Amino acid sequence: MGGGKQRRQRGPRHLSPAVRLERRTLWTQNAVTGKAVYGESLRKFSGKEHRRWDPTRSKLAAGMLRSKHDPGLLLPEQGTTVLYLGAGHGTSVSHLYDHLCGNNNRFGGRLVCVDIAPRCLRDLTFMAKQRPGLVPVLGDARQHGAWGVLLPTKVPWLFQDVAQAGQVEIFLSACQRFLQPGGLGLLSLKAASERWTGEGEAALFSSVEQRLLQAGYAVPEVIELTGYEDNHRLFVVEKMEA
Repeated sequence: MGGGKQRRQRGPRHLSPAVRLERRTLWTQNAVTGKAVYGESLRKFSGKEHRRWDPTRSKLAAGMLRSKHDPGLLLPEQGTTVLYLGAGHGTSVSHLYDHLCGNNNRFGGRLVCVDIAPRCLRDLTFMAKQRPGLVPVLGDARQHGAWGVLLPTKVPWLFQDVAQAGQVEIFLSACQRFLQPGGLGLLSLKAASERWTGEGEAALFSSVEQRLLQAGYAVPEVIELTGYEDNHRLFVVEKMEA
């Protein structure tokens, strides 16, 4: 993601074969035609059904719309295996699946989704019935030993959005275990979930960036999500090559 600030193109454009940016609105080509996941709008472009990706319900979508770089760079490569920690009820996961796997997993991707809440797992399991390649896991993001066997090799892309204390430590531990050299890690961080120092939100986020840098990761961008998700920032990190 290195380089200077890039000029954004106006008008509709494709961020990937399955992700479209239309007038500051993201759409993904629906992997399960005719089905909405969370009440999102459906619309056809060039005869293909797309789902509107709501940035107020997805930190990944919000980060893409707020990124100062090409938003498509935040997406994993189609057909790869990725890890999503804190998958929730599957809003972001469903759109990520559209991109990563496509209809009936025609791209051959694999999306391993971990969440600690049984209710979330029920929603993810229901979603997975029509989406081969989506792997729901009931587990604690900190307890790799319980589910890490599902990822025998390291992955090129990792996203974390967990509502647990010590989010930075959880993220760094997961990146060390699962993210391959040169891989991209995305940390969605809520200020109130971290240890509050009394120095203010900006100072807290700055200290988090320093911790990521000190751990040996490049931090090409820190994306402010206020307006979509208040008190949140999305930290984009790259794992240095060995």
